[in-house]
Amino acid sequence: MKLNLLSCDAQRPDKRAIVKCIAEISSNINESLASEITDILLEGDAVDIEMEDKNAGSGLRALRKLSIDYEIVE
Repeated sequence: MKLNLLSCDAQRPDKRAIVKCIAEISSNINESLASEITDILLEGDAVDIEMEDKNAGSGLRALRKLSIDYEIVE
């Protein structure tokens, strides 16, 4: 499943939690790349990630908990 991470609406986003979440739910992203993706997301640009279908429910819930807006592409 492909996701487009649009923005993070948290007043004070927890960068470490976002990096960990992205690294855990994505199928091909390590923590170093997740850190770069988080920086891009927090600057206000959208990013695409590939998520494993088996993690879909809990992954989407984790993103919502971190106040990350997303859209499902596929």
